[in-house]
Amino acid sequence: MKRKGILVVVSGFSGAGKGTLMKKLVQKYDNYALSISATTRDPRPGEQDGREYFFVTREEFKKRIAEDALIEYACYCDNYYGTPRDYAERHLEEGRDVILEIEIQGALKIKDKYPDALLLFVMPPSAAELRRRLSGRGTETQEVIDKRLRRAAQEAKGIEEYDYIVINDDLDTCVEELHAIIIAAHNKPVRNEEFIEKMRLELEEGGE
Repeated sequence: MKRKGILVVVSGFSGAGKGTLMKKLVQKYDNYALSISATTRDPRPGEQDGREYFFVTREEFKKRIAEDALIEYACYCDNYYGTPRDYAERHLEEGRDVILEIEIQGALKIKDKYPDALLLFVMPPSAAELRRRLSGRGTETQEVIDKRLRRAAQEAKGIEEYDYIVINDDLDTCVEELHAIIIAAHNKPVRNEEFIEKMRLELEEGGE
């Protein structure tokens, strides 16, 4: 009997490098399918419709909500993001692990609908590194960067809902850690609650 795939939800602070991690993971291993989200935000330089995102209008997005064509959706920084249902369910039945790179609001909705989903939260090694990565993009104003940092502080209060926290310090090492976690999830659900609690306390203390 063919093994059914699992939903792997990957979230992280904007600038944590989760997009780069996911791309390298699916390039290195062939058992993953990276879901493409629909969004109402404008494309960034170099992005293409149907590759990074499906770029749609607010009217089209609301139509998909009404048709129950999204398995989750959320509003982040004044734009909507959502996961197309047909893509995810088709690949799961084919035995591939479907990776959803989504924000915390959508991740918690997925956890309610799909209790067996694996939730991973990607973080940079420090708040200072997060700011450096956001500034280094060169695609956003200081106002937007500050907004994303404030949002990160809010999201830090919800990371205890995730199964694992993965620190993205070295890209190759982080890719291997993610792969090992996902493979293990097929055999036994492992909850690293002790580490998550430790991380939450450190964040509340300012990361010292």
